[in-house]
Amino acid sequence: MENLYPYIKSFHLIFVITWFAGLFYIPRLFVYQIEAFDKPSPEKEILGTQLKLMAKRLWYIITWPSAILATLFAVWLMILMPSWFHQGWMHVKLLFVLLLFIYHYKTHVYFKQLQNDEVNITSSFMRIWNEGATFILFAVVFLVILKSALNWIFGVLGLIVLGVLIMLGFKLYKNIRSKNPEA
Repeated sequence: MENLYPYIKSFHLIFVITWFAGLFYIPRLFVYQIEAFDKPSPEKEILGTQLKLMAKRLWYIITWPSAILATLFAVWLMILMPSWFHQGWMHVKLLFVLLLFIYHYKTHVYFKQLQNDEVNITSSFMRIWNEGATFILFAVVFLVILKSALNWIFGVLGLIVLGVLIMLGFKLYKNIRSKNPEA
């Protein structure tokens, strides 16, 4: 079983990457779907239909299967390496993984609403929501690489700085976009 470890870890990492790829891209599709609702006919219907199809394929063919497979390979890794359960960094990592599942679930709620042509959120909100997976990814990568529950505090401080920079970038983009709607 021990010689399986590198293969299981590789598959876990591959599916984590594809899961995050889906989580990074789906909110961008949501932004475009939300903005398409303000377009005149027939552009609204054409864009809406195409964006819903793209979101459906991404969500059910890439994102959900990747989440499930990443989780299955993670469980397998934990079976191979039970000593990880006694390490502080793993407890913190599992907390961030729980946050990732919550983020995934809430994104699924937004997906279902938009598939039913229910627009209850703004494109600006969705642009900010899009950064949620980024924060979780940063935290998990630093925890796994550093394997230290204490160093995650520095990682959180880095995330706060990253968040401030993202918000400043978002405000700058919003200002540019208000002056030039095609940007």
